[in-house]
Amino acid sequence: MKSKIIGLVMATTALTGAAQAAELRMSWWGGDSRHTATQEALKICGDKHGHTIKPEFTGWSGHYEKLTTQIAGGTEADIMQVNWPWLSIYSTDGTGLADLNELSDIIDLSSWDAAQIDAGSMAGKLNGLPISTTGRLFVFNKTTYAKAGLDVPNTWEELLAAGPIFKDKLGDDYYPFEGAKLDAALIMTIYGTQKTGKALIDPETHKLSWTKEELTDAIEFYQKLVDNHVIPSWKDVAGAGNVKLHENPLWADGHIAGTYQWDSTYFKITKPLNDDQEVVYHGLLSQDGQKTPGVYRKASMVFSISANSPNKEAAAQIVNCMLNESEGVAAMGTARGVPASMAARDQLLGADAIKQVQIDAQAKVINAEGPAIHPMMEFPDVRSAMQDNLELFAYGEIDAATAADDMIYAIEEALADIAG
Repeated sequence: MKSKIIGLVMATTALTGAAQAAELRMSWWGGDSRHTATQEALKICGDKHGHTIKPEFTGWSGHYEKLTTQIAGGTEADIMQVNWPWLSIYSTDGTGLADLNELSDIIDLSSWDAAQIDAGSMAGKLNGLPISTTGRLFVFNKTTYAKAGLDVPNTWEELLAAGPIFKDKLGDDYYPFEGAKLDAALIMTIYGTQKTGKALIDPETHKLSWTKEELTDAIEFYQKLVDNHVIPSWKDVAGAGNVKLHENPLWADGHIAGTYQWDSTYFKITKPLNDDQEVVYHGLLSQDGQKTPGVYRKASMVFSISANSPNKEAAAQIVNCMLNESEGVAAMGTARGVPASMAARDQLLGADAIKQVQIDAQAKVINAEGPAIHPMMEFPDVRSAMQDNLELFAYGEIDAATAADDMIYAIEEALADIAG
């Protein structure tokens, strides 16, 4: 009898040890609303599973450099919010971060579809679980288009035709669309992707897939939008102070009647609108002979677990709680956009914490077709190569062919640095 009691005590002790409380760290970037929601979720999930989690949060600026230094030195947090493109830097062969497939008995991966799991995988290992999936969609102001006697456009040709009509019927300060800086570069990118059927950077070969002629054509299309009074010129936008769209009174009152934005920015760009303005997330414009709709879709960010963490199972419990379990999901809300987790999305939609229009916009992104986006498209050096040279072209300092040459040189140099 005594031996049975001793055996029972030992078994109970072993079980307690396997589930014993862990002290974890979690790092992320964001604004005040994200900081508040995440800290609340960590408290709730920590209490539920018996762990304590130290929050380490910053703004966006400098976070990449900080996290890169930590990972290089093995001092990173147990749980990390990681920008999707960074996976290719931190875990090229899949071993730089924990493989979440090995924690699937704790994290319910069935809430993500195969494409989302693939997006967070490096060399077959799930290094980052997508928190939300986002993509660029065309957004149009139905009120202003109706004022001009037009339906919102479905094709680039219809958009081009709207420019002169806006000018004649509404005035020189009305535009059917807008695009400068990054927005202009991504408009150029989707136009060229549709026409060629290829991503600018091939995600398989890690090389540029457009020819100089194809890139030149896409650059010239930007100028066509300016010449047809579809978008204000780069110079005019700069002269007005490069005002962000959601802070621009010309967007709020309908003088600017279209934009190309992330679906996750719904509240950000609709909240400033005057009460008499109605906008719609329209999907993607098309062009004759296109080879793909060319959706620009990516995991907006992922949750990763450190490969060096001594408490991976405990960290997995917290990740699953924040993304799948009702208490954590309620606390997190939409602090990181519409959740990629089906369980979280259904819960928040049922609780009216997200709007059907957001779900519909995300569905347009997920259901649209297009070649995979190379992570380097999101890196500062590549974005600068595109934006800076497109700006020089927009100001008339270089022609389209020179801008294409300079973009190609700078992008190839950035790719070589990463391959390194």
